[in-house]
Amino acid sequence: MKTVRPIVLAAGACILSAQIAFAQSGEVNVYSYREAKLIEPLFAAFTKDTGIKVNVISASSGLEQRIKSEGDKSPADVLLTVDIGRIDDAVKAGITQPIKSDALNKTVPAQYRDPDGHWYGISMRARVAYVSKERVKDTALTYEGLADPKWKGKICIRSGQHIYNNALFAAYVARHGAEKAETWLKGVKANLAQKPSGGDRETARDVVAAHQRQAEVQQHGVGARKCDIGIGNTYYWALMNDKETDKKAWADATRVILPTFEGGGTHVNLSGVIVTRHAPNKANAIKLAEWLVSEQAQKIYADINYEYPVRADIAINPTIAGYGKLNADTLPLAKIAAERKIASELVDKVGFDN
Repeated sequence: MKTVRPIVLAAGACILSAQIAFAQSGEVNVYSYREAKLIEPLFAAFTKDTGIKVNVISASSGLEQRIKSEGDKSPADVLLTVDIGRIDDAVKAGITQPIKSDALNKTVPAQYRDPDGHWYGISMRARVAYVSKERVKDTALTYEGLADPKWKGKICIRSGQHIYNNALFAAYVARHGAEKAETWLKGVKANLAQKPSGGDRETARDVVAAHQRQAEVQQHGVGARKCDIGIGNTYYWALMNDKETDKKAWADATRVILPTFEGGGTHVNLSGVIVTRHAPNKANAIKLAEWLVSEQAQKIYADINYEYPVRADIAINPTIAGYGKLNADTLPLAKIAAERKIASELVDKVGFDN
């Protein structure tokens, strides 16, 4: 059995030469936005099943640009993304090619794949609310309701230009139009407890009740509670609750609500798979893409990465299932991607991050 030998490219590190000699027989070369340690179990299982060795380069940014600059000499066969924004960037960069696969078309729901086959979703995450167990008695929220003045000074969120929020805001534009989205963003901004900052974990931290943060106040000089609602992705809360022992107190003091759009469902985003335009191992790349939506791979995604399987027949990780039943919004991700630019412009127009 061949083993997986990940090649990790950290953010900010010198880019490895495009002339790295990847063997062409029985291999597939993957550029990934997912951390190597999180996807290595997937690729080890793929190699065991198929005998195809997986070579991996991981980075936190710039992979689309790298593939484009490498041109037809690029060794990349597959790009794994972690957001519809990066998927859209790859398509616009011209580095993708349609995947012709009956298996993928049969398995992946239409709203989670490109109509022309340039990308397929392989797992989902939802954009949700981490709320104070003590101070928020609501059991349901809407995205529209985040602009309600009753939440004035009570919401924490990371930058409005971050790809996760850009996708949520783009979904709002796609559903309600730019004019209503602008009004909504102004309302959400008016309800912020502080300047958008940090990451999703930090929004949970800032929700934690004052008496539960006294040790932090003394140790780090941070203030008492800042907000009652934090906006984050589903898997961060699960990681804090199950694996990140230093942050478990943040999960213990909060609970997750799955907001919905009025008349719709909960906004979901995708981890996706792309076959590159000049893939030297195209057949193996398609085999990998098809394998990633197999029952085995979907279970690994669910349990290791705390994401929702794109397949409805796969059990959801118990921690994620504990949030309640996900009623995913049916708005196609391709339509959301089409509104990303407008959403970004609106964030600047209303001064959301100021």
